[in-house]
Amino acid sequence: MKKNINILIVALLTLSLLWSCSESIMDDINENVNDPSDMESRLIITDAMTASAFSVAGGDFNFFASIYIEHNTGTWGQFYNADIRSSQPSSSTTYNNTWNAAYATLYSLKLVRDKCSEGGSEEGNYHTLGVAQILTAYNLAILTDVMGDVPWSEAIQPGVIFTPVLDKQQNIYQDIFKLLDDAIANLGKATIYPSLGTQDLIYAGDTEKWKKFAYGLKARYTMRLSLRTPAYADVISFADQSFDSAAEQARFNYNGNTTQSPFYCMFQDRDYYGASQSLHDKLVERNDPRDEIFFTAYPGVGGDLVFAPNGTANQIQGYYSISAISTISAPTYFLSYHELEFLKAEAYVRLNNLPAAEQALKNAITAAFMKVNIGLTAGDAETYFTANVKAKFDLNPLSEVMNQKYIAFFEEEAIEAYNDFRRLKAMGNDVINLENPLNSTRFPNRFSYGSEDVTTNTNIRNAYGDGMYVYTEKVWWAGGTR
Repeated sequence: MKKNINILIVALLTLSLLWSCSESIMDDINENVNDPSDMESRLIITDAMTASAFSVAGGDFNFFASIYIEHNTGTWGQFYNADIRSSQPSSSTTYNNTWNAAYATLYSLKLVRDKCSEGGSEEGNYHTLGVAQILTAYNLAILTDVMGDVPWSEAIQPGVIFTPVLDKQQNIYQDIFKLLDDAIANLGKATIYPSLGTQDLIYAGDTEKWKKFAYGLKARYTMRLSLRTPAYADVISFADQSFDSAAEQARFNYNGNTTQSPFYCMFQDRDYYGASQSLHDKLVERNDPRDEIFFTAYPGVGGDLVFAPNGTANQIQGYYSISAISTISAPTYFLSYHELEFLKAEAYVRLNNLPAAEQALKNAITAAFMKVNIGLTAGDAETYFTANVKAKFDLNPLSEVMNQKYIAFFEEEAIEAYNDFRRLKAMGNDVINLENPLNSTRFPNRFSYGSEDVTTNTNIRNAYGDGMYVYTEKVWWAGGTR
């Protein structure tokens, strides 16, 4: 009997071991190696860089900003409705895709920051942490600049907080500057972790250039807050610690094959916009050689260029001329060298240092002339400045600095042109003339929240209301309350 019991026990133990082994083997077999539950930060951050460029900085925010700021004119579909202010600017569906993309990107960057911070699986990976902090500040700034108050402190916590509150823009900006300061500190620390190298699609792991990018963003955001807390000497100081030339500027390049420029893709997919009469008028006024570079006839349509009148264009495709610089490989600019020089020029004007302002303006125009999809030379810029810019600058320095910046930002930097316009209006500097007749009553002071969160988050639903607030309420840094 005892012998039989021992045999039974051995048999059960054997079966148990076999079952455990089988379970382990089956777990291995069933694991999807193409969908890992965890991923190295260097892989996550590559995706975040790409999304930041294509989906956030280069997505719908930029497309619609280019219409509101009259870099382009909406001539079909959603863009036409945006141009004539018919529902589109106030609809929660308009920016929903980019709203979601921004938060998805911020979530990816949070994963990287958590991994590389104290207690994370890659604690001490300071350089990757610094890059993630810069990109977080960048994406967060875009989001709050166009939306105002947005979820942040309680956001990107899936499964934990389902209806995050909206944070005040003033507080969000404090976090933006802290992220940048922390990034600069982390990028200066020693680390045992390898460089991001080719996983870094912007600077190939060059931490000094990332630090310069951070200082440049501090210059941009310090100027952004000039209505609330003017600090023009700081703008200059931060800019001087940033890029030394256009070779160092932060831009995302597309190869024209596996990656393609967002504006190019938008035209190919939808063909919703035409060449802006308003922008053309500014170029003609200055006898600007870029007037012959910025625009081209609609494909297959010969003859003279046809510009679309802002706010009064016909809804039609295949007629109005289009942008000529929306090439398949046109880059997305996170922060350009010419923007830094324009920031310095404005700061010097406001500090009444006009010789320094004039030199910075000349530097900015030269860099803008030499953009990859413009192709003019430093000599062309010098000639243009002497013949057409100098007199306008002498007459009204601030006006000419800001108009030249507006022109230089054509298309790829439309979000920043939109931000500048709203800031200047709030400061009483009405120096950029827009021609859409609806602007007097229906200029979009901000973008509406995304429909998915308007539907599911009562905090956002209450803030959104019927969406008409976009015409009446300015964001905080432009003098509003939210």
